[in-house]
Amino acid sequence: MDQRTAPHPKPVGAHLVGSINFDDAETTIRTAAEHLGDRLKRIPDGEVGERFHWIAFQPGRLAQAEGIERVGDEPVRLRMLDIRPIRLAAGVNAADLVLPELGYAAAAIESWGTFDRLQREGVVPAGTRFQVSLPTPVGVVGSFVRAEDRAAFEPVYEAALAAELDRILQTIPHERLAIQWDAALEFAILEELAPAGSRYEWFDDIWAGTSERLARQIDRVPVDVEVGVHLCYGDVAEHHFVEPADTAKLSRFAGLVADRATRELDWVHLPVPISRDDDAYFAPLGELAIPDATELYLGLVHREDGVAGAERRLAAAQRHVRRPFGVATECGFGRAPEGTTLPLFETHRAVTAAWGQR
Repeated sequence: MDQRTAPHPKPVGAHLVGSINFDDAETTIRTAAEHLGDRLKRIPDGEVGERFHWIAFQPGRLAQAEGIERVGDEPVRLRMLDIRPIRLAAGVNAADLVLPELGYAAAAIESWGTFDRLQREGVVPAGTRFQVSLPTPVGVVGSFVRAEDRAAFEPVYEAALAAELDRILQTIPHERLAIQWDAALEFAILEELAPAGSRYEWFDDIWAGTSERLARQIDRVPVDVEVGVHLCYGDVAEHHFVEPADTAKLSRFAGLVADRATRELDWVHLPVPISRDDDAYFAPLGELAIPDATELYLGLVHREDGVAGAERRLAAAQRHVRRPFGVATECGFGRAPEGTTLPLFETHRAVTAAWGQR
């Protein structure tokens, strides 16, 4: 059947990428449940506290380890954070490092207590899972570790992040948990955006290197825990580090990751720039090679143009996507301007109004 005349795929609800511009987890969870409880399979805690700017708090954590130094003499401030990169001190073997807690497990376990209470009180619908977002090791190592130290430091950081995941898995019941791996620097690598004469990656084959590493993280999650990926082109001041030309790289990467992971991938989320309601952007999704059981979410909701803009992008997507899909923002909205958070929830609800319950 010609895709232009094929029935539009039935949507599957909404997805919250992770960060939400509230001050605490309880407000995030309550608001998500109130506005979208019958449209969401998972609810995150909003990445509150030091996680407000994704991985920007990690250099401060890592710099506490003996044998790690900051690059630069003066702090580089992002609110309460110092985001200067790090390096191995002279003569230090990365394998000998003992890293401090990275903060992800402690935050998840604290927020889980709130989620569990609210679900038992009936605020959060039964069956909704608690979503924990984690960065890929590539994201942290490529963003904040001195280039010449990245290859040696990667396995050390990956092991520390795996230990954080293990703590989460030991505390939160598996049937109520979902893990999302956030892949952003991967697309800076795939778009070859490093400054002239340098590179973010420390491996030769960028497609194999990035996809195999993400598949390895997916496979760390037990099969009774849901796992998904958020594919990202960045979100600094609500802008991508480069606007994707179309969904070709996103589709190719998602397919490679799904193929290389040995366990089922429960969902994939990818961005849709606000200006793209054209066929050229969405056409490569017609060849998206992920399993039928894997949910697809398109980040076509934007605060600037609300329901009308989302529906334009939705209509364009439906002309090319050959599977059910749901909607989301293109990244988290933890860095959206004050006062725009509730309208974003309302836009999600309005766009999904005709879709019924999940």
